[in-house]
Amino acid sequence: MQPTAVNPTVTRPARRHPVRPGTRRRRGPLGPLSVAGPPRYAAALLVDALGAGLLRPFLLLYGVSVLGLRPGAAGLAMSAGMLAGLLVVPLTGRWIDRGARGSVVAATLLVRTAGCGLLLASGGPAGFTAAAVLLGVGSQSFPTAHAATVAELTVGRARDTALAAGRALRNAGLGAGALLATLALAGGAGALRALAALTALACAMAAGLVHSLRVTARPTAGPVDRHAPVESPAADRALLRRIRLLSAANLPFAFCFDVLEVALPALLVTRLHASPAWSSGIFVGNTVMVIAVQLAVVRRLAGRARRAAFGWAGVLLAGSYLGFWAAGAAGGTAGAAAVAAVALPYTLGEILYTGSGTALVVADAPPRLLGRALARWEFSSGVGRTLAPATLTALLAVGPGVLWGALAAVTLLGAAAVARFGPAS
Repeated sequence: MQPTAVNPTVTRPARRHPVRPGTRRRRGPLGPLSVAGPPRYAAALLVDALGAGLLRPFLLLYGVSVLGLRPGAAGLAMSAGMLAGLLVVPLTGRWIDRGARGSVVAATLLVRTAGCGLLLASGGPAGFTAAAVLLGVGSQSFPTAHAATVAELTVGRARDTALAAGRALRNAGLGAGALLATLALAGGAGALRALAALTALACAMAAGLVHSLRVTARPTAGPVDRHAPVESPAADRALLRRIRLLSAANLPFAFCFDVLEVALPALLVTRLHASPAWSSGIFVGNTVMVIAVQLAVVRRLAGRARRAAFGWAGVLLAGSYLGFWAAGAAGGTAGAAAVAAVALPYTLGEILYTGSGTALVVADAPPRLLGRALARWEFSSGVGRTLAPATLTALLAVGPGVLWGALAAVTLLGAAAVARFGPAS
């Protein structure tokens, strides 16, 4: 494990002794997540990941099975919740720039606690929509708050490793959440209600763990990384313009997650007439590969520029899109097998993208602008995830060549923009 340097600007409880730079953290039961900071924060991440994993498959099932809503109405309420959460992300960034760190993470968890509580109390569409809004606000703001907190707890490449560990854990949480939601559905409405109560309790416990660390950024703290720009209004404006450009370049990359969840299943079932089992197998393989190699890849790239890794992610993803196009031309089982084979380099591209994108923004922004920089980056990711399902299905309806060709072109364009204008770190 790489040495972890701890930012001295973190405010800790009086009885905690700071970790000296260069000191190795011991591997405890939480494994590589210990690089993200004290054990309590790693434990909070573990609890949060399980709760987040329950959210996506569980919420729709709850609305349909417990409250008796139509799937369309439940889906519309969930979309409204995610849109509301996206609008709150810039406010989250402003709060972070005022010095908040751990309190923002705790707040996102408490908002989700309230959302789960409202689910238990609701009896119709209005209550379900309000709960979806709270859950959307909490889940959309969490990535920005978490990245800012990790930036306070660690520096340099140890921070990249911590962010990668959190992403790997979240993938595991999504898989575990889908399984638990399926089991709860078999148990009926009572089991789903119990799951909502358990999720609320887990989020509340995680919020307490994070709040107990009292992680904050002191207003007088200077930049940690040597690449951080000098403090001046002109430098700040230039940096935020660069972050805005990088966020725009990030937009097509955000589509890659829904390629796996939306475009490939639609291609396999409607165009290749393959069994839905192929989609499930590809999804499971992607999840396992991300969990297994994400940390190893990030550590392997520790000596290389983050923007170079981002650029290679664009090349791999664009090449994979063209590979999906070629594989689809085979048709039938042969085409489905070729799509599954192309999913391997696609997954590696996804790993490079998620391992370098947020880390690139964190390394480029000084503490005083970290919240706004992360908010703009995560906002572009959220917009991409919001637009992706409708855009991908519309392009596929025109033709596979249009879908894959357009995705490859805009992804390469985004990668070129980051390689040209991104920071050298």
